[in-house]
Amino acid sequence: MRALISVSDKSGVVAFAEALRRLGWEIIATGGTMKLLRDSGVEVINISDVTGFPEICDGRVKTLHPKVHGGLLARRDDPSHVEALRQNGIGYIDMVCVNLYPFRSTIAKPDVTMEDAIENIDIGGPSMLRSAAKNWRDVTVVCDPSDYERIIAEIESNGNTLPRTRLQLSAKAYTHTAEYDACIAAYMREKAGLNEKLFLDFELVQTLRYGENPHQSAKFYRQAEPVPYSLAFGRQLHGKELSYNNIQDANAALNIVREFDEPFCVGLKHMNPCGAAVGKDVFEAWTKAYEADKVSIFGGIVAVNRELDAATAEAMKPVFLEIIIAPSFSAEALEILSTKKNLRLMEVDMQRTDAEAMQYVSVNGGLLVQELDTATRPVTADMTVTAKRPTDAQIADMNFAWRIVKHVKSNAIVVVKDGCTLGVGAGQMNRVGSASIALEEAKAKGVGEGLVLGSDGFFPFDDTVSLAAQYGVAAIVQPGGSVRDEESVRKADEEGIAMAFTGMRHFKH
Repeated sequence: MRALISVSDKSGVVAFAEALRRLGWEIIATGGTMKLLRDSGVEVINISDVTGFPEICDGRVKTLHPKVHGGLLARRDDPSHVEALRQNGIGYIDMVCVNLYPFRSTIAKPDVTMEDAIENIDIGGPSMLRSAAKNWRDVTVVCDPSDYERIIAEIESNGNTLPRTRLQLSAKAYTHTAEYDACIAAYMREKAGLNEKLFLDFELVQTLRYGENPHQSAKFYRQAEPVPYSLAFGRQLHGKELSYNNIQDANAALNIVREFDEPFCVGLKHMNPCGAAVGKDVFEAWTKAYEADKVSIFGGIVAVNRELDAATAEAMKPVFLEIIIAPSFSAEALEILSTKKNLRLMEVDMQRTDAEAMQYVSVNGGLLVQELDTATRPVTADMTVTAKRPTDAQIADMNFAWRIVKHVKSNAIVVVKDGCTLGVGAGQMNRVGSASIALEEAKAKGVGEGLVLGSDGFFPFDDTVSLAAQYGVAAIVQPGGSVRDEESVRKADEEGIAMAFTGMRHFKH
């Protein structure tokens, strides 16, 4: 029995080769793998001694040879194949152990050149993997060091790997080469300016208990490279398994948290914020957010952008919450909250990055792709379009409202004061309907003056401004851009309301 070993990831390969030799296998190896094995005392045959041909072109050509691929592809149960190998002096190769040049990690380097990337495109490796995987009934193909132990155990017990194992390893090898080729294709197409194909590379995180409803099956996948503000790359510290709806809601919460540098807390239900606030610390932010809507936060998700401390954990503990998300938890906070059996505690990287983030949304038979809406234009006094000018405190609340309303389902209206939401109107078919909901919520809290209202889209009529005036709104921030903007400005001037146009809308369908 002969095994050909040629690996870029050399973890565990010496012990694997030693075990194969102990079991009577011959080892063929190439380049750096051969040197490592020989230096480690493993008897190895040079690939050039098998092919009768030296490695050439700086190692670009070494395994692309009939004595390699004939030994891999020949069917042992086909007399014509057996005879062809005999006539040409080709021996069987019963195992290929190959993993590929590190193309993905190469192109991830910030200073990588295209020449460096191309030199890390493996040719011989994928060819050997595909040949071995095609002939899986006779050949064992290995591309993952985590399989070494299982393979050795089966050979020790059975004299060879089992057919079922060889089939699984074949499928794994084709997956490996497919992912590799897709990564190369995506890179080369980007360099060539081609965009008519989209290659996605996601791996399974977990099979979920069910989807949006119990009769729907669901799975959770993540992309290859880690990104911040991602539950897919978060760490669950405590609690039961996440559900489909938990993941959706948590993702929405993380997108809101991304907006704020100052201490911030958001409570979220059904992908809409039900309470959000900034504070001098995370405890104050939580207290304000909770007081904003004690009813809706029941069974919701909470996210903060600072380490969760013991005092805040004690304040949160009596409230029924599904998930708490933070960049970290103090040891005391973790101990306090871990007494709640089902509460999920998620630690998520919240380090900012300039990397472009994309959003993928499935539709029947298709996929929509857009840049994630991470840009939020700061509200400044020079955006004022009314005679009434906002105060500095109102400018601060306008900025707060503007960063929250972009994450509320359109049509979206939020009403805020002192860096805290007082009312949220989401998903209504007309904007005045959303405004009515948000303003009534604020009124129910007993706040009737000095309010700031934010809208994710422009006002098509002046009715929202008229309604806002009845509830004590002092300042409004909206994108502007309606053909009837002048009507809204005029109404605001009549009511003594300051209004700013940002020139940027934030619809969230």
